[in-house]
Amino acid sequence: MSRKFDPITLEILWRRLISIVDEADSTVSRTAFSSLLRDAHDYTCMFTDRKGRELAQGTFATPGQSGAMALGIKNIVQKLELESCKEGDVFITNDPWALAGHLNDVCVMSPIFYKGTLTAFTACVFHHSDIGGRVSSDNHEVFEEGLFIPLVKLYEGGTLNESVMEMIKWNVRTPDEVVGDIRSQIAANHVCSEKICQMLEDNNLDGLDDLADEIIERTEKSMRGAIEKIPDGIYRAEGIVEQMEGKEDIIIKAAVEVKGSEIIVDLAGSSPQVDWGGNVVYNFTYAYVFMALKSMFDPDIPNNDGCAAPISMRAPEGTVVNCKFPAAVAARMQVGHFMTEIIYKALADAVPDRVIAGSGGTPATMNVFYGKRNNGSPWHSVIIRGGGMGASARADGHYVSIFPANGANTPVEIFESDTPLLVEKRELLPDSGGPGKMKGGLGRRVIFRVPDDEYAPIPPVSLGIQSGRYRYAPEGLFGGKNGAKARFLVNGEAGNPYGLTQLVPGDEVIMDAAGGGGYGNPFERDPEMVERDVVEGYVSMESAKEDYGVVVIPETMKADIEQTMKLRKSLARR
Repeated sequence: MSRKFDPITLEILWRRLISIVDEADSTVSRTAFSSLLRDAHDYTCMFTDRKGRELAQGTFATPGQSGAMALGIKNIVQKLELESCKEGDVFITNDPWALAGHLNDVCVMSPIFYKGTLTAFTACVFHHSDIGGRVSSDNHEVFEEGLFIPLVKLYEGGTLNESVMEMIKWNVRTPDEVVGDIRSQIAANHVCSEKICQMLEDNNLDGLDDLADEIIERTEKSMRGAIEKIPDGIYRAEGIVEQMEGKEDIIIKAAVEVKGSEIIVDLAGSSPQVDWGGNVVYNFTYAYVFMALKSMFDPDIPNNDGCAAPISMRAPEGTVVNCKFPAAVAARMQVGHFMTEIIYKALADAVPDRVIAGSGGTPATMNVFYGKRNNGSPWHSVIIRGGGMGASARADGHYVSIFPANGANTPVEIFESDTPLLVEKRELLPDSGGPGKMKGGLGRRVIFRVPDDEYAPIPPVSLGIQSGRYRYAPEGLFGGKNGAKARFLVNGEAGNPYGLTQLVPGDEVIMDAAGGGGYGNPFERDPEMVERDVVEGYVSMESAKEDYGVVVIPETMKADIEQTMKLRKSLARR
């Protein structure tokens, strides 16, 4: 007979489950070797019930990883011979089609046993900075992109499979960092497993089955109730994703059918898969479709299997949104991140107050730097950069956001300590946010230099870029104007923002992130908000006059600046 939980007990247990995953998450920030994990937080921790149904994920999860894991772990668990699982087993894989869509996302999964019985699974996906291979978007097959690890046991009954670990070490450029990050994953899973067993013991529970059923059932009910409020119908949109020079643009078409308490997203008509790394696997596409719908309809309830139950997706195999093996997939975010924006666009007329304009951080820009220091030692670093977020009906877009990926910007000090490169400048770009009643977020400029003094690295320095928004600006909504486009310059000349760039000592690189699109008619913006933007340096006086119809008088502006400086000094003394 299944156990029922009163509302107070259920809430306490539910919050404890989330705190357990967050504790595993904090273990990563303390033990991971790579700055991409410690500082940019490009990883996700979660756990499932023994059927593989997601129960909880970290509060600061990455949607592409968490959504793909929710599908992938369930499929893996259903295919496993569960009776062959033992305490102390640890599985590892980076199969893009099984989980999060490219080889750098390595999953470590562990069964959780309580009183000798298989009770749950815990898993984490880390974006490893280094997985070997040719680090570039213009690869043609997944074989070029690095080490492919099928689902294997890294530990069996608590004993390390040394052969698997040796294979990984000899196929990456920075083995100490990669192995250190894998051990961090194992530690995170151990914390999650230990704390779940402790929770079961504290609450006199034999397992998670009854609790999982009730949590998932209640979540699904909440999600369905929110969807039912939207008028039935089929809402359509399409988006253009730029490709490399000389190639046709990618078209993504979406038909979003709202049918009672269910949503069916059909991506038929989208472009065929391409001969470079922008291809997206089904799981990753679904993850960002789900992210858009969840954020619109039921943003406050934490994610679990119940949230996804009312949402289904059709994506023809062999298209860029459901590619077939062995397609190149390393740069899948260059296409996959746009799924959220296209779903917003499709439903904009149905729920105008729940969507945002196009974002300059869509797609997130990933920069992979590697080479040899002047003493010959290898170095490798990955940073993720955002742009201006799109504005909404309620607020201006955030500045320099990695949206919808939910990562963090790597501090300059960390980047300079991890690499032999120097950051010359990092600043917001005035007028880059699309004008609107609500203004798009500003983009950002980063200038870095390869030193040519005694600290100069051995040339060349390789820079692999995965990015977008160089030809098509983030779009505004409901009369809002577009944000500024991105730029990539090497020594003042336009560089190749889609592939591998070789740099030598003395080279200077400028990277401008795109600004977010505006929302609503710019002439309806509060003039005082426009004046404040000018005072803060976010909008020029020329743009204030031309785009917003507001003339800012310099004398007034000077007084406002003085008042602002006095306020800042006053706050600094407190």
